[in-house]
Amino acid sequence: MSSPARAMTCLSVTGIGEVRDGDDLAALVLESSDLCDGDVVVVTSKVVSKAEGRVVRGDRASAVAAETDRVVAARGDTAIVRTRHGLVMAAAGVDASNTEPGTVVLLPVDPDASARRLRERIAAAAGTNVGVVITDTSGRAWRNGQTDIAIGAAGLPVMVDYDGRTDQYGNLLSVTAPAVADEIAGAAELVAGKLDRSPVTVVRGLAGLVLEAGRHGPGAAALVRESSQDMFGYGAREAVLLAVHPEPGGLPGFGSPAAAADLAAALLGLFADARVEVAADHVDVRIGAAPDAAAQRSLGHVEARLVTVAHAMGWRGGPVDTPDHDPGGCLRFLPGTP
Repeated sequence: MSSPARAMTCLSVTGIGEVRDGDDLAALVLESSDLCDGDVVVVTSKVVSKAEGRVVRGDRASAVAAETDRVVAARGDTAIVRTRHGLVMAAAGVDASNTEPGTVVLLPVDPDASARRLRERIAAAAGTNVGVVITDTSGRAWRNGQTDIAIGAAGLPVMVDYDGRTDQYGNLLSVTAPAVADEIAGAAELVAGKLDRSPVTVVRGLAGLVLEAGRHGPGAAALVRESSQDMFGYGAREAVLLAVHPEPGGLPGFGSPAAAADLAAALLGLFADARVEVAADHVDVRIGAAPDAAAQRSLGHVEARLVTVAHAMGWRGGPVDTPDHDPGGCLRFLPGTP
C-alpha cells in the first residue's frame, strides 16, 4: 500500500433520481459521473436496498423485529439491536424515510456482496478500477449525533493496522488501526447531505488504497468486532436483568469469559467464607453447611448471588452433587461464552 493521500476530493453525484427494484445501479452511477481509476464510489445503503428489492410493505416495528438478532438496549421507543449482519445500530437499520408511505427499507442482505457486484459491473461496463463503499447512518456510544459508517466494501482495505510500527519518537504502536472505510463514509456524507437526494459520492485522491482489479479485500464485515471481544454487548440495565434472569443456552453479548482466577476473586469478594477451587475446565464453590431453617434461607440467597456474579462474568452453572456429599453443597461454573 502506498503512502496516505495528502489531499482528496469528495464529489456529490446528482441526477440519479429514484431507484427502484431491478435498476442497474452501476449503469446509473456511470451515466451520472465520470469515474477514474483509483476513485472510491460511496453509495448509501438505501439505494442499494431499493435496487435489490429490499423495500417491504408493513409497519416499521415488525420489520425491526424480523431483522434483529438480539436487543442490545432499549429505552422507550428506541431500541439498539444487533442485526443478523452483526451490526449494532438503532432499529436494525430499518428506514421509513424517503420511501413510499406504508413501506420500509431494509438493509441489503449482504452489503459486502453488493459492493463487490457493483465494483465488478463498473469494471465490466467502463473498464475502470474503483473501490466501493456502501454506507449507513449510525449513532456512537458515548456521543450524541450520528455519522455514516461503512457496512459494505470492496476493492480497498477497510482498516489499516499500524501495530508493530514506530512513530517519529521511536514509540511502538500497538492499538492503532484507523477504520479507513468508516472515515471515507463520513467524509462522503458531508457532501451528500441528508435531504439533497444525492445517494452517490465519488471520493478522489485515495488511489493508494484501491486494490488491483480482481482483489476485493476483506469487506466491511471485518470491521464488526467479534462477540468474544465485545465489552459492551448489552446496555447497563439489560446486562443486569440478564445476569439475574439468564436466558437458556449460552451467554451471547457477554464477551469472552473472565479468567478463572478473576472469577474466583469476584466470588470471594462477594462471600469471603466460600471455598473456591479452580480446575482446568471449571470452578467449584462451597459455602458451608447451614444448621437451621433461617440459615438455609440465607444460604439460598448467597447461592443466587454467586450464580448472578458468575453469569455476569461469562460463566454459567449452579448446584451440583459431589462425591463427598458436602452438607453445604457445591456450585460448579463452566465458561458460558465463546
